Amino acid sequence: MHNNKQSNLVAKLENELNSLSKSEKKVGVIVLETPEDCIRLSIAALAKIADVSEPTVNRFCRTLGCTGYPDFKLQLAQSIATGTAFISEIVKPEDELVTFSQKIFNASSQAILKAADQIDLNCMDQAIEAMHNSNRIDFYGLGGSGPVAKDAVHKFFRLGTPVSEQTDILMQRMAAATASKGDVIVFISNTGRTISIVECAQIAREAGATVISLTHKDSPLAKYTDIVLHTHTNENTDIFTPMTSRLVHLTILDILATGVIKKKGKEIQKQLAKIKESLSQTRYSF
Repeated sequence: MHNNKQSNLVAKLENELNSLSKSEKKVGVIVLETPEDCIRLSIAALAKIADVSEPTVNRFCRTLGCTGYPDFKLQLAQSIATGTAFISEIVKPEDELVTFSQKIFNASSQAILKAADQIDLNCMDQAIEAMHNSNRIDFYGLGGSGPVAKDAVHKFFRLGTPVSEQTDILMQRMAAATASKGDVIVFISNTGRTISIVECAQIAREAGATVISLTHKDSPLAKYTDIVLHTHTNENTDIFTPMTSRLVHLTILDILATGVIKKKGKEIQKQLAKIKESLSQTRYSF
């Protein structure tokens, strides 16, 4: 991992885009859509394209931690040189197959690399420890996060702890209300802004469960979470279903499952061997 702020300017902009003022956000959108072009633009040209004033562009630069526009362009160039800019590629309705397929491959691989840079390993270790010691683990997800919750159950049911997924709003509320100390509930939400999910996290926490969330660290969901596994992907979900966020969440769940297996050590190996043996009869041999 690296913490060089210059090589992460695009990632930082993606993380903070929604917290910018309305006028600064207009500049940010232009930068994310055409980072290579912005390197060659004067401050006046960028202000004109974004339909804002030059002082707004300067404020935008300072908000990102740059000393001014020249420093911003330097950091942007360094960000592009490390490949960070490809994180922001967005599929557009007019894209041909050759274009959008490459964008999706680029975005998917870069999103996972970005998540590796974002994730707090101390929080990950706390989550693994909580899941290892839990009496029960529930995975909550709605919409595109629902299948991710189901996949999590497929991974974790082998590990000896009762697990379930909750993808229905009413069932989520009831399950959260019946949680107790020693239970772990994992909420999967890229935006962390879904009202019912946030309410369920609050209910589960008040019931005594340990709440873990795969979400943005500054989201409403994070406020009712004991352990936040910070993730953020810049996706246009107004037109297309979430893509890269699902891959990031699946990868994090793989890490959590592997961590729990390592914690359990030899005690879980016989069970995993039995499961593998049970599947051997379902496949043709070569």
